[in-house]
Amino acid sequence: MYVYEVFIKKDGREEFRHAGALEAATDELALVLAREGYLRRAEGDRLWVVRRDHVIVADDDFVGPNTDKPHRHHDGAAVAARRKAARQGRE
Repeated sequence: MYVYEVFIKKDGREEFRHAGALEAATDELALVLAREGYLRRAEGDRLWVVRRDHVIVADDDFVGPNTDKPHRHHDGAAVAARRKAARQGRE
């Protein structure tokens, strides 16, 4: 038995989303089980089924250098503080 991850997507611009996981003996059976388990109520128009042991997982060391870039992810506090200071200077 293999574990498969199931992704579904509605037609259009919506992205694939992870719907869940299932166990199956073959790829073909995994597709049938995914269709019956995750698309019974027309939740999506597209279906991806990926064997979990085929998913490539990046090590923390590989991802680490990208987490130290605060200039890419800000909450707007610096902009808000600058605008507040500018407003107070006009008053």
